[in-house]
Amino acid sequence: MQSTHAATAITGRQLFIRNSLAQKTIFILLAALCCTSFITPPVALLLGLIVAQVSGQPFARQAYKATHWLLQLSVVGLGFGMTVTSALQAGKQSLAITIVSIIITLLLGTLLGRWLLIEKKTAFLVAAGTAICGGSAIAAIAPVIKAEEKQISVALGVVFVLNAVALYLFPVVGHLLHLSGTQFGVWCAVAIHDTSSVTGAAARYGTHALEIATTVKLARALWIIPVAFLSGLVFKQGAGKVTVPWFIALFIIAMIIHTYVPAVEPYAGYIVHVAKAGLTLTLFLIGSGLSVSTLRKVGAKSFIQGGILWVMIALVNLWVIIVMLP
Repeated sequence: MQSTHAATAITGRQLFIRNSLAQKTIFILLAALCCTSFITPPVALLLGLIVAQVSGQPFARQAYKATHWLLQLSVVGLGFGMTVTSALQAGKQSLAITIVSIIITLLLGTLLGRWLLIEKKTAFLVAAGTAICGGSAIAAIAPVIKAEEKQISVALGVVFVLNAVALYLFPVVGHLLHLSGTQFGVWCAVAIHDTSSVTGAAARYGTHALEIATTVKLARALWIIPVAFLSGLVFKQGAGKVTVPWFIALFIIAMIIHTYVPAVEPYAGYIVHVAKAGLTLTLFLIGSGLSVSTLRKVGAKSFIQGGILWVMIALVNLWVIIVMLP
């Protein structure tokens, strides 16, 4: 009898090990597939979402760290596909739109949070993530206002879900309205939260749209610094310590090298290709972290706040861009 129980226990343990090994193997194979030209950014995100619901993320802790670094290094790599002249032109065209959009988003998000009776810091983090650059803004501002882990998780959940929607929705709307590469690139940069989804959506629209979107998005990300500083004062936490996004400086350096160092030109295309593959892999990793349990933590009110705020900002910015930009 004891030997039978022992045999059953061994069989169960072996089955668990085999299932765990199969889960990790499938995940690694899918991740590798996302690095090829066969998988587009939206498909990569979809694959990640399927993995999250079916088998779960077998490398949750490692994937979280990898996503952070992979996204930033990939953005730096995109700098080798742009020139200083095009970047300055893009920044000049979108500066006023970016500033007004950030201010309105923060104010409107705060008002919506009060109307929906959402906890103050949670509502502000959702608004800041929508206004500037999604998860990066939330991660930078949260310690400044001394936000709790649950408040941060809720804000990140809202942003990640809306990012997934934007990645599929924006290119469709752009084509229906016949937006130019410049118009679509600016719209992505000011109306989509995270850099990963901005570049993913813009990449589907064309090379020029990707260049514009990346440049404008990174310029928008610099607003983390003044917004975080003011946030500490508003929440009476003092100025606080603000983390400066170092990868933006490296992106600028890469762009300068590509513009003024001719010897880099033969290799620039390969670097950009690798960077785009890195962004696609990033979206797969992000999708694989959006499990049902993660979504349940968010709550209906925060989704409503984030959804209303995002739709209003996206529509207003779209109208302004169509009117102001060629």
